Amino acid sequence: MTAINPVTDFSKDGEIGVITLNSPPVNALSAAVRDGLHDGFKAAIADPDVKAIVLICDGRTFIAGADISEFGGASKGASLFEVQAMMEDSPKPVIAAIHGTALGGGLEVALCAHYRVAVPSARCGLPEVNLGLLPGAGGTQRLPRIAGVEKALEMMTAGTHVPAKECLAMGLVDALAEEGKLKDGAIAFARKVVAEKKPLVKVRDNNAKTDAAKGKPEIFAAFRKANARKFRGFTAPEAIIKTVEAAVNAPSFEEGLKAERQLFMGLVTGAQSVAQRYYFFAERQANKIPDVPDDTKLIPIKKVGIIGAGTMGGGIAMNFVNAGIPVTIVEVKQDALDRGLKVVRGNYERSAKNGRFPMEEVDKRMAMFGGSLDMAALADCDLVIEAVFERMDIKKDIFTKLDAICKPGAILATNTSGLNIDEIASVTKRPEAVIGLHFFSPANVMKLLEIVRADHTSKEVIATSMKLAKTIGKIAVLVGVCPASSATASWVRAGAKRRRWCWKARCRGTSTACSTISASRWGRSR
Repeated sequence: MTAINPVTDFSKDGEIGVITLNSPPVNALSAAVRDGLHDGFKAAIADPDVKAIVLICDGRTFIAGADISEFGGASKGASLFEVQAMMEDSPKPVIAAIHGTALGGGLEVALCAHYRVAVPSARCGLPEVNLGLLPGAGGTQRLPRIAGVEKALEMMTAGTHVPAKECLAMGLVDALAEEGKLKDGAIAFARKVVAEKKPLVKVRDNNAKTDAAKGKPEIFAAFRKANARKFRGFTAPEAIIKTVEAAVNAPSFEEGLKAERQLFMGLVTGAQSVAQRYYFFAERQANKIPDVPDDTKLIPIKKVGIIGAGTMGGGIAMNFVNAGIPVTIVEVKQDALDRGLKVVRGNYERSAKNGRFPMEEVDKRMAMFGGSLDMAALADCDLVIEAVFERMDIKKDIFTKLDAICKPGAILATNTSGLNIDEIASVTKRPEAVIGLHFFSPANVMKLLEIVRADHTSKEVIATSMKLAKTIGKIAVLVGVCPASSATASWVRAGAKRRRWCWKARCRGTSTACSTISASRWGRSR
């Protein structure tokens, strides 16, 4: 094995050259990665013993996108376009071996390989729209040529991550390798390509699917009309549609690339993308808790209990069921329990009618709900969330009972928006297990989850809560209990009275994370 640079190695397996990237955590396309790719392919192409080249990544994923921190700065080293050209114009077959995710610039690199092999758990996508951008390295021109115009529009404007099996069906991936044996599978595929003298397939030259859309402006008109409400207020989706129109109508691939680049530059310097990229970094910064190590042991959450079937309780419960975690809801009266479950079913039925999932999925999800009038039904839950009236006496009574009922190791959480969680925890014999999980109404829609650590909350409970937020699709912000105006609440509801402070910065509302909220959309998910 030869080290090309600190993040890239080149080795040979017989007549197959293997370029391996290892740039933790996600092999992003930094200057070092681009240089390593450029020089690695140059070495492999020049080696007379190499007949085909496999590109693979160490770590948890294939190239997961561009290095966003480089946006707006002076370019260094080899450009991404130079790397792509070297791959695409290679006189030897290039095979991209994909695991984890191939996203954004990572997929745009893979699309310049002549073939792509993936493990079944891999996912591919061009999610730049979530940063207010469009794919700026040929993705808007190559994806329609391989997946078709309609599918490319859908993938890029929604920013979806497509499973490997679906990628195989649409031709985005050429073969699937056995899970855990990607390198062996990719090398075997490369040997087959050499033995069968397969052609060097360039996606850029495959015009059949874009030609089929020529002279059919109704395709784009229909797509705009169907998504008008979803795209309203955002500039990136319309720019993506225009680039795909260029892929169809431009006289050449190069002209389509020019249109893509022009629209990309307009977005990257625009206020929307600047704000969305700022939000991207701030969200990740909020997940870094100084005194909670990354390797903190997590508590398995396989069953959740909710006390209260009202608007908040039902909405909170839906988050867990949507993530495949069964829920038991406890109420004091049968009619309140029945009413709450009826509201939940109605929410699911509306989602099904709107095409979010098949109607039969409603019954499957409702089957994951259990209901009871007895708190003893929560004895086997790994997490119990109290979502009742904002009265300290009621909450203390509930937590006293939970302390006696719940199994050792269970997390006891309150959805209080302003009461002192230290006081609530004081009535239990396990204050280290007590934490605040403050959802915002409607809880099954709003993205923000305020996680409130009390004086004695354990690191394991904090780490588990932060992880669980991701599992149920929430954006978590860790705060502490303090008699001061809430930084987090001020982001969400101006003028609301809270008793919180920003745990990350202890800033009373002046931290980077705080100012992020004014530049992003914490509200309803798109």
